[in-house]
Amino acid sequence: MKAGYIWLDDAENMEMQARARELVTRFNALPADANRERMEMNREMFGSCGKNVWIVPPLKFTIGKYITIGEGCYFNQGTTLIDDCKIEIGDHCLFGPNVTLCTTGHPISPKHRGDGMYSFPIRLGNNVWIGANVVILPDVTIGDNTVIGAGSIVTKDIPANVIAFGSPCHVYRQINEHDEEYYFRNHRFDEQPPREGEAPSLDFMDS
Repeated sequence: MKAGYIWLDDAENMEMQARARELVTRFNALPADANRERMEMNREMFGSCGKNVWIVPPLKFTIGKYITIGEGCYFNQGTTLIDDCKIEIGDHCLFGPNVTLCTTGHPISPKHRGDGMYSFPIRLGNNVWIGANVVILPDVTIGDNTVIGAGSIVTKDIPANVIAFGSPCHVYRQINEHDEEYYFRNHRFDEQPPREGEAPSLDFMDS
């Protein structure tokens, strides 16, 4: 599996999957206001997880320990992580609803499809934003600061500092000075009303 060859489940892998199912069932069953408990479980579920990682249930993953997550990431509801191989997620990444990262596939040929599976890693840089209903397939790397538009199917590497979307996903344009001035279409940052308050702090996990 780790070398990229065809593989089949064995007793060790099935045991890890059973543990993952138990963990994710506990996580998803926590009360809606159990924010501290969920963030504490991040450290138990994943190979490593930085501070202030916010995950909205339901969450699904296969193994858990093959996933590394940086600091300050946000995962909206319905995230699915098929981590038979490594999934590396950098700092301050944002996931829209129903995003799937899948490290595993099957041979195309029906003659060999039953021979097993293959798995290759997925890597996301820092400050990556993945839109709603995006699917990222095996052996894909996405560079720092890049935005993947909603509904995209990512089949190959996407460089840093771009907006990309489509099926298959392709680069649309660079992130540029226009994006520093406008947050959405013709809506400017300097036309925002003054803020009356701040969002609740997540700093209770820093201790």
